[in-house]
Amino acid sequence: MSCSLLPFCHFQDLEAARDFLCPYLRQSGAAAAREIDKSPNWEDDGWGAWDEAETQEPVSLYVSTFITKTCLLSKNLFCWFNLLSSFHVAKTNEELSILYPAAVVTIDGFSLFQSLRACRNQVARAAASDVDTIVDHASVGIMTLSPFDQMKTASNIGGYNAAIKNSPPTMSQYITVGSNPFTGFFYALEGSTQPLLSHVALAVASKLTSAFFNAASGWLGWKSKHEEEAVQKQKPKVEPATPLAVRFGLPDSRRHGESVCLSPCNMLAAVMMTLEEFFTGCYTRTAIRMWKGYRDAQIGWIQTVEDLHEREAERWIFLLLEVAVSCYKIMGLNNMTSQGWQSQTYQICLVDPVSGSIKTVHVPFHLALSDKKSERAKDMHLLKKLSALLKAKPQIWVTEAKELILDIKYPATKKQALESILASERVPLSALSNITQTLMDTLKNQEFLCVDEGLLQFCANKLKLLHLYESVSKLNSLSVQPSTPLSDNDLAKLLRLDEKEFARLQTLLENYSQENTQTTIRFADDQDGILPVKMFLEYLECEKDMILVKKLDEGEYVALGSFFFWKCLCGESSTEEMCHTLESAGFSPQLLLSLLLGVWLYKEKDILDEPQSICCLHTTLSLLSKMKVAIDESWDSQSVSPWWQQMRTACIQSENNGAALLSAHVGHSVTAQITDSMAEKKFSQTVVGADTDSWEALSLDTEYWKLLLKQLEDCLILQTLLHSKVRTRTTRVSSLQAEPLSRLSVKKLLEGGKGGIADSVAKWIFKQDFSPMILKLAQQKKETESTEEPVEIDKNVSLENQGAETGMETILELLHLAYQQFPCSLELDILHTHCCWEYVVQWNKDPEEARFLIRSIDHLRCIVNAHIQHGIALMMWNTFIVKRLSAATYLMDKVGKAPKDRLCRRDVGMGDTAMTSFLGSCSDLLQTLMEADVSSDEMQAPVLDTEDAWVSAEGPISIVELALEQKHIHYPLVEHQSVLCTILYGIMRFSLKSVKPLSLFDSKGKNAFFKDLTSIQLLPSGDMDPNVLSLRQQFLMKAVSAVVQVQCTAQKARGLPEEAPLPAEKDKDWPALALDLAQHLQLSEDVIRRHYVCELYNYGMDHLGEEAILQVHDKEVLASQLLVLTGQRLAYALLHTQTKEGMELLARLPPTLCTWLKAMVSLKCLSSLLKFIGNPFTSTWRGVNCSGVCKQLHICCS
Repeated sequence: MSCSLLPFCHFQDLEAARDFLCPYLRQSGAAAAREIDKSPNWEDDGWGAWDEAETQEPVSLYVSTFITKTCLLSKNLFCWFNLLSSFHVAKTNEELSILYPAAVVTIDGFSLFQSLRACRNQVARAAASDVDTIVDHASVGIMTLSPFDQMKTASNIGGYNAAIKNSPPTMSQYITVGSNPFTGFFYALEGSTQPLLSHVALAVASKLTSAFFNAASGWLGWKSKHEEEAVQKQKPKVEPATPLAVRFGLPDSRRHGESVCLSPCNMLAAVMMTLEEFFTGCYTRTAIRMWKGYRDAQIGWIQTVEDLHEREAERWIFLLLEVAVSCYKIMGLNNMTSQGWQSQTYQICLVDPVSGSIKTVHVPFHLALSDKKSERAKDMHLLKKLSALLKAKPQIWVTEAKELILDIKYPATKKQALESILASERVPLSALSNITQTLMDTLKNQEFLCVDEGLLQFCANKLKLLHLYESVSKLNSLSVQPSTPLSDNDLAKLLRLDEKEFARLQTLLENYSQENTQTTIRFADDQDGILPVKMFLEYLECEKDMILVKKLDEGEYVALGSFFFWKCLCGESSTEEMCHTLESAGFSPQLLLSLLLGVWLYKEKDILDEPQSICCLHTTLSLLSKMKVAIDESWDSQSVSPWWQQMRTACIQSENNGAALLSAHVGHSVTAQITDSMAEKKFSQTVVGADTDSWEALSLDTEYWKLLLKQLEDCLILQTLLHSKVRTRTTRVSSLQAEPLSRLSVKKLLEGGKGGIADSVAKWIFKQDFSPMILKLAQQKKETESTEEPVEIDKNVSLENQGAETGMETILELLHLAYQQFPCSLELDILHTHCCWEYVVQWNKDPEEARFLIRSIDHLRCIVNAHIQHGIALMMWNTFIVKRLSAATYLMDKVGKAPKDRLCRRDVGMGDTAMTSFLGSCSDLLQTLMEADVSSDEMQAPVLDTEDAWVSAEGPISIVELALEQKHIHYPLVEHQSVLCTILYGIMRFSLKSVKPLSLFDSKGKNAFFKDLTSIQLLPSGDMDPNVLSLRQQFLMKAVSAVVQVQCTAQKARGLPEEAPLPAEKDKDWPALALDLAQHLQLSEDVIRRHYVCELYNYGMDHLGEEAILQVHDKEVLASQLLVLTGQRLAYALLHTQTKEGMELLARLPPTLCTWLKAMVSLKCLSSLLKFIGNPFTSTWRGVNCSGVCKQLHICCS
């Protein structure tokens, strides 16, 4: 019988519940004492015992006495508690589960308590089928299948045409143990019909009523004893069972299950069987672990909590398997944590029942070796002993190690022992060779049939590598007489360059070295040309007579190449002897060439610091080219040699452009030398006595070398430019600008397509945040130098000190050199296009950086060709702008004012300040798009060209090509959208309130917004609704008032005089914009002009008002407006200033005029006058301003 270590409740408690619910059935005194042993017990008598006594008739309905007439097999009470919160186990309620031979009855625990008080409730029955015998069961609880399990089950049951529901069904799972199968899994779908509470309550009421009247009649004499006995017992109706078929099972005719014990988390179940014990997964339906031979054992579960102070506590579950063995008990432990529920098996251990300690048993190793057939165990023992010896000093164990490895019998173990010795870092080379040679000699002396060929070959290969390592180490240790350094002229002749070409090469490499600040990490014990023997053996392998290199990473590959060739490249070792040694060992020339180029290209900094290494590379490459099978004998001048193609491929893929350019020059020189030699031999017989020193034989490989040299030179210049930077930055650096640029290679530029070069420069310009003016200055630098005029640097990139200016001068020179090297790819319009796109892409990553979008618009305006400008502007709008602008529009229309920062971040993805700048940039973008659309009709589309060296570039289509493929816009639609952008910008810029931007347009205008700018939409035409026109006029007047207020505030803050013009903000003339909006919104421009003049006078800026009044057409209406303003000023001067002159003047005025002046004084005009008087530059307002207004009033009236 299974046991659970967590006590839940006792079934005897039901008697107390019965006494509480039915007090009239209680027994008192001795009667209770006599009947206590006869009380019904569920464990002993079954549920049917409750129907034996008439006194228990009402309660029989509560607990369903007649659930079934068969005998009870087992009963379990299951309680739920949250053990593993991270695992997806559905929370189930407590329930009572009863097993009968042909049915399983489950009673909900909470409802059981309620049922004992009122009625029978929540009783469900299920009949199991397809199982021979069921002995015990467990209710796992309610579960929901995963979609995969649902589809798998449907396929198994319904076949190919099975259909499933959208949501997996909820079902109750039961596990049974018995025979055929000894473990079964049943599933009962939720939602089956159960007795309604009202029906059960009605039955209980009738029972209680009958019992009451029967008892009352007996008390009152209405019922005799004979009548009482005549009453027949009526058994309640038995609810039919729901048949269940076994869904899954573990069949085995020899095994019979005895009991099942469910884990506290309902994830695992332990099963007792006749032959052994095992536990299975409730959800995976698989047997996880099985213990054989533990019969009559007891199983259970133990739960512990590990208190972790630094993190959340973990719960551990252990399965306890208890078997009586002498005075100890065997216990098997398995744990499962909340982090992951994969079981981890521990060894079998013994539990002392007295002290509670856990003990393990270890079998001595010598007992295993005492067996006659324990050669393998003995070999393992010797291998273990050898591993211990490797930790000692080599002088002590070399001889003993030989004996141990020879005593090992099995070849596989012997090979493993030799591998452990060769992999040790403490073993010297001599000891390795000695041990390997001894083992190899021993194998050769054995009988032919007893020798393991694999082990013998393994020893031979390792011994060959050890001899090679010894030879190379000896060559590297020998000192060689240093050769005389070559002069520049000698190096130029070696590379087949004239003096001018060699001087240019030196200049390019010097600039590249200065700007290339890439550093590598080197440790103190790292030495070039030295490789431990352990690493050497791990890197190489022998296959027949050849030596191959295993798959290594770049660092390991360079280390192996440095061990072979670095001393040769530095002139410290004999190149001929090294090449001869490596060729004799079995290295292929192609492999040696790859190792040589790997070292040369990786150690670029050391190579550039030592120009004499060029001569050493030339010598080494010439020797490798003369090896057998290096250059195919069938190669001629009209075919491409795989040997030279391998070298060119390495240079193309390298990101160290300086070393790659030098190696390409050396490869070209050696190729030309070999080609000339072959041509000289071929034509020596036909052209006798001819002078062949002054000519060079042509070959296809030579032409490929020349093409590669041009590409590498271009890439070197471009990489030098991308490494350069301004020493002092005056602007804030964004995290996007701080990311380093990737290094270039010829392969990357070829794969980048036609726009790859301009895209690389655009990324560098973004990192440096240069103004578009810098690109123009670099293009005009040569003309500026010829006229001896100083270069003026834009104020946006002005530098603080002379050192920084020198850095900028260097950048301008490098940029100008790049223009000369790439006249087509870095044409100014193309470069501005890529810069424009790069800035807007980076802005889209971080919209808070509004300056990126502004700089993108700046580059867009610098594009001269209208076709490119039109296309890139339209691409920016469709890709990055329109969605954010749409979100901003609907947000502002919803709140009816300039939204707060939180709302802007939520809906648009940027703060309120960034959104203000964004709306201004949208207006500029659409304005530029309209101008480009008009200008494109007057010019032709550009013809894109590519440099000859980069014609073979293949990759994604360039941005410029995409821009030229864009369709023409529908100008009225763009203009309509531009009006909305300007309105939105004005609302955000001046924080206007009570303005809904979409309310300023009719239904046609609203529907046309945010549509494809190349499509034709139905736009507003004809007369507009007067209500809409009224809203538009109110908005423009609010905007004009806000503009004048901002102007006044700015002048006060800067201390500017009254005559100062309106300060420009991002080149926007807001009064002109207001008039332009009035024209598009079908409003009178003169109304806006008059309102602007009145606002200027209202804020005390009379001189600006005098200038603006000249543009007003209807001066009579303006005169009436100024008359009111004049009256307000006079009223304030005469009525609110108690001066003698003012009182005398007021006394001489007519009564009608005095009444009018008093009517002009109001709170509104008082507040405006306070603004006027508070203006610091209007101290003479009494005489000047009033007379000024009157003067303008006189002009208007006349």
